[in-house]
Amino acid sequence: MRKGEKRKRDLLQIAYRMFLSRGYEHTSVDEIIEEAGIAKGTYYYYFASKEQMLEDVIGMMLEEEAERARQVLASEMDVPQKIAGIIASLRPSREELPIENALNRPENVLMHKKIGQRLLEIIVPLLSEAVEEGIRRGVFSCDHIAERVKMLLILSSGLFDEASFTADEIEVYIDVTEKLLGAAPGAMGFIRQLIR
Repeated sequence: MRKGEKRKRDLLQIAYRMFLSRGYEHTSVDEIIEEAGIAKGTYYYYFASKEQMLEDVIGMMLEEEAERARQVLASEMDVPQKIAGIIASLRPSREELPIENALNRPENVLMHKKIGQRLLEIIVPLLSEAVEEGIRRGVFSCDHIAERVKMLLILSSGLFDEASFTADEIEVYIDVTEKLLGAAPGAMGFIRQLIR
């Protein structure tokens, strides 16, 4: 890693810690500069605004989540469990919720859309690879894999992002997931235990 890249990464780490401990809206650029021990010009060399820094912090978080997803994909898990594991690995931790909440503010709607697109660019190929592995192993039987993966993500996001769902909704989610991927009934039933 080159010196400039390392400095930017270090600044992102500082901002990440500060956003977690103080919240995005309660952390000023001046406080980040002071914590980093840099000149204001150095900050603005790397980031045009605090909003751009937030976007880059979230990008850093996404890359770490993607690395966890790649590890799940490379693991020896059964393919259905890989699918659930990849989706689960791309969720922010509880500690990261203040950053995600900042992203969900009305003034950040364009950034939210851009980050959502980046997330799709990361996760769709990983999930598609897992589904293709499932097809090769005879666990799944489907075509239009990328499109099915996107539908699965929409369904997962709609159900789990709010964290308020019923047992019946979980049953329907499992049923729809199995049908979407062409899996045998019960293949995704382990999800019940993951949610409890």
